[in-house]
Amino acid sequence: MSFSPYVRDPDPAGSGAPYYRPRRLRRTPALRRLTAETRVSPANLVQPLFLREGLTEPREISSMPGVFQHTRDTLRKAAAQAVDNGVGALMLFGIPEHKDPRGTGAVDPDGILQTALRDVVAEVGDSTVVIGDINLDEYTDHGHTGVLDPSGDVDNDASIELYAQAAVVQADAGAEVVAPSGMMDGQVRRIRRALDEAGHQSVAILGYSAKYASHFYGPFRDAVESSLRGDRKGYQQVPGNIRESLREVELDVAEGADMVMVKPALAYLDIVRLITDHVHVPVAAYQVSGEYSMVEAAAAKGWIDRDEVVRESLAAIHRAGATQIITYWASEFAPTLDR
Repeated sequence: MSFSPYVRDPDPAGSGAPYYRPRRLRRTPALRRLTAETRVSPANLVQPLFLREGLTEPREISSMPGVFQHTRDTLRKAAAQAVDNGVGALMLFGIPEHKDPRGTGAVDPDGILQTALRDVVAEVGDSTVVIGDINLDEYTDHGHTGVLDPSGDVDNDASIELYAQAAVVQADAGAEVVAPSGMMDGQVRRIRRALDEAGHQSVAILGYSAKYASHFYGPFRDAVESSLRGDRKGYQQVPGNIRESLREVELDVAEGADMVMVKPALAYLDIVRLITDHVHVPVAAYQVSGEYSMVEAAAAKGWIDRDEVVRESLAAIHRAGATQIITYWASEFAPTLDR
């Protein structure tokens, strides 16, 4: 007799009952845990944290309830709490008081992100992975991720020179991983060379390799007080494109990326799966600010079960193939996951 879970084969004992019953393995919480195919671990989660220059008290981000711009003191406390909760890594962002056309705060050894890195590394040591975000958009008065040429376009080659400098000062400050997010061509190769020449051969690169020109980023721009007017469609990926993602990822891996990322996550799970099937490096996905804020807003209205939706979304991202999930819920939900 051929077996198929979709056919009601007769019970060999002659009872007439269906032979295959999937619900047997769903009956109790213990059975469901035993047979779970996808299990998110706290170690899979990365917590983004923001340090805002000049604050004396933490400031909640209005469009991201529960997420804060930190002071140096509260940043250290948040980092320590995330480590205690089992989070696998921390990704740090700096928000300067002053901006300029070249985003020079990003390459200042004493800039706000480098300060954050030193503080967090001093607080948590090697008990978690500390990641620095490489970009200029928080630091430029025009809000683009690179410097502009005389015509007002982003100057790719001049921008990656600044990325290379930023990578070195972040590594000097203690970052174990640097994450270039500006989507400039050749950024990974230039950063890898700069790190190696500065003696930071052991510092890894997490490439924002498939970063789409998404409308899910709005609350993040509040978080970093972006000065952007217009958009970044000239260098971020077209949302409907698929093959382009593979090209971007393959280029980053060839240039020296140790890990690659898809951003955003939930609207691009097909891309996460595609990339996971095509490359042999870890694949991360960023559950971005818009994803966070939509869930929080719906939960505040009583329309959804917040905690269950968060867990379901994390499982979906992991099921699609992401081995690291960057999420604003990391520290809160890590203790509720199976370790």
